[in-house]
Amino acid sequence: MALKATIYKATVNVADMDKNVFLDSALTLARHPSETEERLMLRLLAWLVNAHERLTFTRGLSAEEEPEIWLMNDHNGIEVWIELGLPDERRLKKACNRSAQVYLYTYNARAAQIWRQQNLSKFQQENLTVRFLDDAQLQALTRLASRSMTLQATIQDGTVWLSDEQHHLELRFEDWLINGKPA
Repeated sequence: MALKATIYKATVNVADMDKNVFLDSALTLARHPSETEERLMLRLLAWLVNAHERLTFTRGLSAEEEPEIWLMNDHNGIEVWIELGLPDERRLKKACNRSAQVYLYTYNARAAQIWRQQNLSKFQQENLTVRFLDDAQLQALTRLASRSMTLQATIQDGTVWLSDEQHHLELRFEDWLINGKPA
Protein backbone atom coordinates (compact mmCIF):
# COMPACT_ATOMS: atom_id res chain seq x y z
CA MET A 1 0.00 0.00 0.00
CA ALA A 2 1.40 3.39 -0.99
CA LEU A 3 1.96 6.01 1.67
CA LYS A 4 -0.14 9.15 1.44
CA ALA A 5 1.04 12.72 1.57
CA THR A 6 0.88 14.57 4.89
CA ILE A 7 -1.11 17.79 4.67
CA TYR A 8 0.19 21.01 6.23
CA LYS A 9 -1.89 24.18 6.46
CA ALA A 10 -0.25 27.59 6.67
CA THR A 11 -1.96 30.91 7.20
CA VAL A 12 0.56 33.51 6.09
CA ASN A 13 0.81 37.26 6.14
CA VAL A 14 3.47 38.64 3.78
CA ALA A 15 4.78 42.19 3.77
CA ASP A 16 7.43 42.39 1.05
CA MET A 17 8.83 45.91 1.19
CA ASP A 18 11.25 45.21 -1.68
CA LYS A 19 8.48 44.37 -4.16
CA ASN A 20 5.66 46.33 -2.53
CA VAL A 21 3.60 43.15 -2.09
CA PHE A 22 1.26 42.72 0.86
CA LEU A 23 -0.95 39.69 1.15
CA ASP A 24 -2.71 37.27 3.43
CA SER A 25 -3.09 33.70 2.19
CA ALA A 26 -4.25 30.34 3.41
CA LEU A 27 -1.89 27.73 1.92
CA THR A 28 -2.12 23.97 1.77
CA LEU A 29 1.11 22.03 1.34
CA ALA A 30 1.21 18.31 0.70
CA ARG A 31 4.37 16.69 2.05
CA HIS A 32 5.27 13.73 -0.13
CA PRO A 33 6.27 10.63 1.91
CA SER A 34 9.86 10.96 0.64
CA GLU A 35 10.06 14.71 1.32
CA THR A 36 11.84 15.92 4.45
CA GLU A 37 10.34 18.56 6.69
CA GLU A 38 13.35 20.79 5.84
CA ARG A 39 12.48 20.65 2.15
CA LEU A 40 8.81 21.34 2.87
CA MET A 41 9.72 24.44 4.87
CA LEU A 42 12.13 25.65 2.18
CA ARG A 43 9.28 25.26 -0.31
CA LEU A 44 7.09 27.41 1.93
CA LEU A 45 9.87 30.00 2.29
CA ALA A 46 10.31 30.08 -1.51
CA TRP A 47 6.58 30.81 -1.81
CA LEU A 48 6.83 33.59 0.77
CA VAL A 49 9.74 35.41 -0.92
CA ASN A 50 7.98 35.21 -4.30
CA ALA A 51 4.49 35.84 -2.92
CA HIS A 52 1.79 36.60 -5.46
CA GLU A 53 -1.95 35.93 -5.34
CA ARG A 54 -1.66 33.46 -8.27
CA LEU A 55 1.54 31.69 -7.13
CA THR A 56 0.64 28.03 -6.55
CA PHE A 57 2.22 24.82 -5.36
CA THR A 58 2.23 22.08 -7.97
CA ARG A 59 2.23 18.32 -7.54
CA GLY A 60 5.97 18.71 -6.79
CA LEU A 61 7.91 15.48 -6.42
CA SER A 62 5.05 13.59 -8.05
CA ALA A 63 5.28 15.49 -11.35
CA GLU A 64 8.42 15.55 -13.48
CA GLU A 65 7.05 18.13 -15.91
CA GLU A 66 6.21 20.70 -13.25
CA PRO A 67 8.28 22.80 -10.86
CA GLU A 68 7.65 22.91 -7.12
CA ILE A 69 5.83 26.24 -7.41
CA TRP A 70 4.71 28.25 -10.39
CA LEU A 71 2.94 31.38 -11.46
CA MET A 72 0.85 30.89 -14.57
CA ASN A 73 -0.37 33.74 -16.73
CA ASP A 74 -3.88 34.06 -18.16
CA HIS A 75 -2.87 32.10 -21.28
CA ASN A 76 -1.46 29.09 -19.38
CA GLY A 77 2.09 30.25 -19.95
CA ILE A 78 4.55 29.96 -17.07
CA GLU A 79 5.63 33.34 -15.73
CA VAL A 80 7.65 32.06 -12.74
CA TRP A 81 9.13 28.57 -12.30
CA ILE A 82 10.46 27.79 -8.80
CA GLU A 83 12.64 24.74 -8.33
CA LEU A 84 14.23 23.30 -5.16
CA GLY A 85 17.33 21.23 -4.62
CA LEU A 86 20.00 20.37 -7.14
CA PRO A 87 18.37 19.64 -10.50
CA ASP A 88 20.30 18.33 -13.46
CA GLU A 89 21.36 20.64 -16.28
CA ARG A 90 18.64 19.47 -18.69
CA ARG A 91 15.81 20.16 -16.23
CA LEU A 92 17.07 23.66 -15.44
CA LYS A 93 17.58 24.58 -19.09
CA LYS A 94 14.11 23.26 -19.89
CA ALA A 95 12.69 25.45 -17.12
CA CYS A 96 14.52 28.50 -18.49
CA ASN A 97 13.10 27.83 -21.96
CA ARG A 98 9.53 27.40 -20.71
CA SER A 99 9.30 30.26 -18.21
CA ALA A 100 9.87 34.00 -18.12
CA GLN A 101 11.71 33.75 -14.76
CA VAL A 102 13.27 30.76 -12.99
CA TYR A 103 14.32 30.63 -9.33
CA LEU A 104 16.32 27.73 -7.92
CA TYR A 105 16.55 27.44 -4.14
CA THR A 106 19.38 25.15 -3.05
CA TYR A 107 20.17 23.73 0.37
CA ASN A 108 22.35 21.06 2.04
CA ALA A 109 25.73 22.81 2.06
CA ARG A 110 27.93 19.84 1.25
CA ALA A 111 26.01 18.65 -1.81
CA ALA A 112 25.09 22.17 -2.92
CA GLN A 113 28.71 23.35 -2.99
CA ILE A 114 29.69 20.38 -5.16
CA TRP A 115 26.73 21.04 -7.47
CA ARG A 116 27.73 24.71 -7.64
CA GLN A 117 31.30 23.90 -8.68
CA GLN A 118 30.18 21.42 -11.33
CA ASN A 119 27.17 23.22 -12.77
CA LEU A 120 26.87 26.93 -12.15
CA SER A 121 29.20 27.99 -14.97
CA LYS A 122 26.95 26.12 -17.45
CA PHE A 123 24.06 28.50 -16.87
CA GLN A 124 24.09 31.90 -18.54
CA GLN A 125 20.33 32.25 -18.96
CA GLU A 126 19.22 35.80 -18.18
CA ASN A 127 16.05 34.51 -16.54
CA LEU A 128 17.76 32.25 -13.97
CA THR A 129 18.43 33.12 -10.33
CA VAL A 130 20.06 30.61 -7.97
CA ARG A 131 19.87 31.12 -4.20
CA PHE A 132 21.30 29.06 -1.33
CA LEU A 133 20.03 28.72 2.25
CA ASP A 134 22.68 27.46 4.67
CA ASP A 135 22.11 24.50 6.97
CA ALA A 136 21.84 26.51 10.22
CA GLN A 137 19.12 28.77 8.81
CA LEU A 138 17.27 25.80 7.33
CA GLN A 139 17.29 24.03 10.72
CA ALA A 140 15.94 27.17 12.41
CA LEU A 141 13.24 27.45 9.73
CA THR A 142 12.26 23.82 10.24
CA ARG A 143 11.53 24.49 13.92
CA LEU A 144 8.52 26.51 12.72
CA ALA A 145 7.01 23.45 11.01
CA SER A 146 3.71 22.14 12.24
CA ARG A 147 0.64 20.70 10.56
CA SER A 148 -1.13 23.99 11.22
CA MET A 149 0.99 27.16 11.04
CA THR A 150 0.33 30.87 11.29
CA LEU A 151 3.30 32.85 10.01
CA GLN A 152 4.17 36.50 9.53
CA ALA A 153 6.86 37.28 6.92
CA THR A 154 8.42 40.69 6.44
CA ILE A 155 10.93 41.06 3.62
CA GLN A 156 13.20 44.03 3.22
CA ASP A 157 16.59 44.47 1.55
CA GLY A 158 16.71 40.75 0.83
CA THR A 159 16.28 39.76 4.48
CA VAL A 160 13.28 37.70 5.57
CA TRP A 161 11.96 38.15 9.10
CA LEU A 162 9.70 35.21 9.78
CA SER A 163 7.78 34.57 12.95
CA ASP A 164 5.05 32.54 14.56
CA GLU A 165 3.72 32.88 18.12
CA GLN A 166 6.91 31.46 19.65
CA HIS A 167 9.79 31.95 17.22
CA HIS A 168 11.34 34.88 15.42
CA LEU A 169 13.84 34.24 12.64
CA GLU A 170 16.01 36.38 10.44
CA LEU A 171 16.84 34.54 7.21
CA ARG A 172 19.00 35.59 4.30
CA PHE A 173 19.73 33.64 1.14
CA GLU A 174 23.19 33.62 -0.39
CA ASP A 175 22.73 34.60 -4.03
CA TRP A 176 24.86 32.48 -6.34
CA LEU A 177 23.44 33.67 -9.65
CA ILE A 178 21.17 36.62 -10.33
CA ASN A 179 19.53 36.77 -13.76
CA GLY A 180 22.30 34.69 -15.27
CA LYS A 181 25.19 36.61 -13.72
CA PRO A 182 27.35 35.45 -10.79
CA ALA A 183 26.48 37.32 -7.61
